[in-house]
Amino acid sequence: MTNQLFDWPGKSAPEGSTVRHSAVLHMLDVAAVAERLIAPFQFEPSLRDALVLLVALHDLGKISDSFRAMIESGQPQKFRHWQLTEALLFAHDERLARRIGGTWRQRQALYASVAGHHGQPSDLDLGGRPGLPTAARGLRAALTSVGSGIEPAAEAIEALCDLWPGASLSVLECGVDATPLSWWLPGLCTAADWIGSNTMWFPPEDSRPELAAYLACARVRAEEAVSAAGLAGSAVKQGPLFDFTLRPLQAACAEILLPSGPTLAVIEDETGAGKTEAALLLAHRMIAAGKGRGLYFALPTMATSDAMFSRAEQVIGRMLTAPSLTLAHGRAGLSEGFRDLLVGRPRAEDAASCTQWLAESRRRALLADVGVGTIDQALLSVLPVRHQTLRHFGLSSKILIVDEVHEMGEPYIGRELERLLQMHRAAGGSAILLTATLPMALRGRLLATYGGDNPGPAYPALTLAGGEARVEFPPDRRPVKGAVRVTRVQKAEDAADLLAETVRRGAACVWVRNSVDDAIEAVAALRARGVAAHLLHARFALADRKRIEAEVLARVGRDGEGRAGFALVGTQVLEASLDLDFDVMVSDIAPIAALIQRAGRLWRHMDRRPAEARPVPAPVLHVLSPDPDMVRDDRWLQATLGGGAHVYALGDVWRSARVLFACGRIEAPQGLRALIEAVHGEAAEDLPEPLLVADMRTEGEAAAARTLASHNLVDLAAGYRAGGRGDSDATYPTRLGAEARTLVLARMTNEGLQPWAGGSGTPGDWALSEVSANRRRLEPLSLPDQSQPELLAITQHWPDWKRADAILCPVAEDGAICEGLRYRADSGLVFLSSASTGMSLAQTALAAESCSVPRLHGDP
Repeated sequence: MTNQLFDWPGKSAPEGSTVRHSAVLHMLDVAAVAERLIAPFQFEPSLRDALVLLVALHDLGKISDSFRAMIESGQPQKFRHWQLTEALLFAHDERLARRIGGTWRQRQALYASVAGHHGQPSDLDLGGRPGLPTAARGLRAALTSVGSGIEPAAEAIEALCDLWPGASLSVLECGVDATPLSWWLPGLCTAADWIGSNTMWFPPEDSRPELAAYLACARVRAEEAVSAAGLAGSAVKQGPLFDFTLRPLQAACAEILLPSGPTLAVIEDETGAGKTEAALLLAHRMIAAGKGRGLYFALPTMATSDAMFSRAEQVIGRMLTAPSLTLAHGRAGLSEGFRDLLVGRPRAEDAASCTQWLAESRRRALLADVGVGTIDQALLSVLPVRHQTLRHFGLSSKILIVDEVHEMGEPYIGRELERLLQMHRAAGGSAILLTATLPMALRGRLLATYGGDNPGPAYPALTLAGGEARVEFPPDRRPVKGAVRVTRVQKAEDAADLLAETVRRGAACVWVRNSVDDAIEAVAALRARGVAAHLLHARFALADRKRIEAEVLARVGRDGEGRAGFALVGTQVLEASLDLDFDVMVSDIAPIAALIQRAGRLWRHMDRRPAEARPVPAPVLHVLSPDPDMVRDDRWLQATLGGGAHVYALGDVWRSARVLFACGRIEAPQGLRALIEAVHGEAAEDLPEPLLVADMRTEGEAAAARTLASHNLVDLAAGYRAGGRGDSDATYPTRLGAEARTLVLARMTNEGLQPWAGGSGTPGDWALSEVSANRRRLEPLSLPDQSQPELLAITQHWPDWKRADAILCPVAEDGAICEGLRYRADSGLVFLSSASTGMSLAQTALAAESCSVPRLHGDP
């Protein structure tokens, strides 16, 4: 190797230094990290070395005239260096074919993978098979930009191949498909490049060492760097996870025979039955069996993710030795538990921790040993967005645990979930799905992603795709609430009267409404009856929502105190995110799955509060609903629920009402399957004629959503170069729904505008002051002019994306933001314009109340 090879710079000199790290040494830094990251994966040694060698060549395009001119004089490049990498590998394919073998199609797919380490594949037209006499125009143009670097690049290839003499793709020639590798390798390369580019771990080198000697030093640095980044891995521990007596389904998870290879398990049981603990028991065994080296908990919302993070932190230290742990969602930095983890509060020796490197980006969060976050972070691994492959790589070593999977049956997200499982299986990953109310048809589609068959209708059930299905369990000796009787309430006024009467009897009561506006109206109705009712919904600023959730949990949580006479009105946020226990429940009519989830918060903790300690004789779910036998037109639901009639598919709601009132009870767990299938199964009852048009509209929307999902999802069979794109996350949503706009609330003080949440005005305080609302409802309003000097003083420090999406909104002392919009700490964001929102007089009255409304901790 000639010394001139060191003259090609790989990085600009760090600030305060004149030393430029050469491209070839940087390539060895990254390869050394890749060796450390790939080691735990079960690759045949010659293939493993070939993949590391290809990662080493990821920045070959920096050996080019155009890149050197950009570094030395700032001259713009026509082609990015990673595009030139693929062109050079393509041009020197014959040389690489002699060294590592494989077919030209396999090599070409892997060239594109390592070249695409900046989050997207190259789209240069390089022609067909490498080495053809007539090169494509795109390849010729790229090599022109390489200029005098073409031969030094060949020299670099030969020198790096000498360092991994056993590298070979021959194992791929034995019928092994390289396509799954083409999706996995870019993520490995990206993670290795990010660590190998960190000058704190790999300082620039101005000498010209022997490459073998430098690689030996780089390997030592890589060992330290990977550990410091939090990616060193964690050994599985033996022994029990829990010190309590296992419930029947949990015991089954602790003993069921695991099939060979990637495994998918579906755990179905009633709400509150300990499915999370069952999944952890099963995941622990999967890790011990070599099916994964960590976990990712995927949940439907940020609130459920935060709750799971607190639970997981207490358990994973018993599963793994000193694991790294991250919280992966858009507001992870506002989680008190996650912040405590980052600052390094005192903890046991083997407890979880999180490095600053992992916490810096949600994209990196999936690289930790254990991640907890929203399903969205996992779904981004199957959408053609920037760094999609990094997320896929991070997940590939994890047992993917998807909780509340029944909430992901909506057509668009359901298709995404199927593709996620297909891609996870292709990378050798295993998964566990948790659900209380999964329709059998959806269960069948999900099991099919791992080659499994749909078992019978037994419930509860533990099903392993391609393996055993447990559907018979010994009796559970825990205290149970028994069947929940269901009664129909005709009018909202009757529901308010019922709750007012039971509150006076000392019951802890809740009314779950389908829409925020209806919840606000219900609180006003209860307060008019002398009930100090409280409110929880999604249109609160995060600081207020967190405060209210904590206060509600203190009153009616598992260990709540002072629950007598407590009344809460909430929306769907109560279905899954909070572990609450009520004596009396009223719910708006909703699809059967939602009603079962809501009923799971009724008489929940019988070990803490047995029947004889309750102020009412039995659990009853009072459902506000019109009579399903009296359908005169398609406005059947609107007269009873108003705006809440438009939240769910009308056909699902009618069938749910029909089945539930005919049955008259919810009997868990044995009766749940029949209820679910009566609404969603093949034998579901035909709708009344007046509802058919609405149902056809719903079916059309569902078909459109499935089509959109099929268009948006990455094409696994196409491979990374053809199937990946690296577009913006905003271009490919993880879920469909009404577009939201963020309002950032502020108070006017003597020091100027301050965050609604208080504090010292840090970015965290402003984030806690955010509230989201439907963009369509905000558009007619005269929101604050963002060009006002006092607003510009704040927003000028925002990043461009935030200025484009968020609106800074000062809130007056009476709660006014603008005409038609108010915000109060105890009622949230309230739309007052009856012309545009249909808001009732009761809602308007509530928004105008004085601040003397009782606060949660001040109630008797």
